[in-house]
Amino acid sequence: MIKAKKSLGQNFLVDKNILEKITNCVNIENKVIFEVGPGTGNLTSQIIKKKPKKFVVIEKDNVLAKNLENTFKEKLTVINDDILNIDEISLFKEKVIVFGNLPYNISTEILSKWILNSNNNFWFECLILMFQKEVADRIIAKFNTSNYGRLSIMCNWKLDIKKICDIKPESFSPKPKIDSSLLVFYPKKNYIKIKHPNNLEIITRIFFNQRRKMLKKPFNQLFNGDQRIINKLEINLNLRPQNLTLETYYKLACEYEKFNC
Repeated sequence: MIKAKKSLGQNFLVDKNILEKITNCVNIENKVIFEVGPGTGNLTSQIIKKKPKKFVVIEKDNVLAKNLENTFKEKLTVINDDILNIDEISLFKEKVIVFGNLPYNISTEILSKWILNSNNNFWFECLILMFQKEVADRIIAKFNTSNYGRLSIMCNWKLDIKKICDIKPESFSPKPKIDSSLLVFYPKKNYIKIKHPNNLEIITRIFFNQRRKMLKKPFNQLFNGDQRIINKLEINLNLRPQNLTLETYYKLACEYEKFNC
């Protein structure tokens, strides 16, 4: 019997109703599928039933990777590696549908990597991902709410996000101590272009470093109080970071690039 490893954040999804709901999110027949962290292969089995054209999975755990190879054989390709080491753009020749019950300890790191590395050409058709509910709530949070912050701004920059459902601990083995949420991400056709995406990370980090403070201090730190930018973006420096819209942050990142040329 395969036991979950706490060090890898392993909680295996076993609820058949949830497994079916995940694979029914989008049409995957004759599509290229990439599954991250397939574990014992419960979701993998459901995906195979939908007849994908090509199926690649990546599993960091050596024992689980070997088990997947032995169980599914020629039905899929197993990569035994850490997802953070992989260059997905060079791995796939066509756009893929990604499934992932992401390890809670690195879920935001994985998602940030995919967003920042996509440039203007997305390597994926959509992402169907499971997160700790608390993280999912931050991803989909609207401005002027307490959950709104860096993660909301980064994720909504180039992606449209839809919440499918919440998932109780009883759907997993072993049971986690928290609820999970299933989200689907679709690339946006139109979004504000930021030449160096890391500048958006810099902007949001400095603004939300003291999220309860007014905007004046972080703005001055980034732009030396440049009144032209304040006027152009119509920013009230007496507001707090959570009061600025998504679009304002993307425009601030563009202005930051110009300011530091």
